[in-house]
Amino acid sequence: MRNKITALIALFAITATAGASECPEAFDQSLRKLHSKENANLCELHKEGKATLIVNTASHCGFTKQFAGLEELHKQYGEKGLVVIGFPSADFKQEEKSEEGTARVCYENYGVTFVMFEHTAVKGEAANPAFKYLAAKTQKPSWNFNKYLIDSQGNVTHYGSMTSPMDSKLEKAVQQSLSF
Repeated sequence: MRNKITALIALFAITATAGASECPEAFDQSLRKLHSKENANLCELHKEGKATLIVNTASHCGFTKQFAGLEELHKQYGEKGLVVIGFPSADFKQEEKSEEGTARVCYENYGVTFVMFEHTAVKGEAANPAFKYLAAKTQKPSWNFNKYLIDSQGNVTHYGSMTSPMDSKLEKAVQQSLSF
């Protein structure tokens, strides 16, 4: 009986450790959704999908039109396990000053339905912990619309601003991430 109890305790410990490794500690944060009172936990969103695409966005950038491609990725692959998450940031001085303005650009101008969080820093000491983690794994965002694809195994791949969301290289990586 004692051996069975010890085995059960060991099994629970292994299960708890396996669950903890699925989501980086830097993602275990509850963030307010853009222009909303609703919060979402980044770990829970990440766990919902087989792949997560995190993007630092800006409302007044030459790459702002990439919202359309991000929305297309979300619609095409969301039900298959892709979670797209946007983080508007003024770090490159091209973001609306108000969340209301950012929300208007995202939701009205581009019809964004994927998760967008409140304004946040994505570089430097004040950077959101998720972006510090992503930068340590790959590279820090050098401009708006850097994309970080995290597969179900926790591997992170960085795509710069010049890579459009529907670029064949990024789309193929999304498809591969979803085939696990």
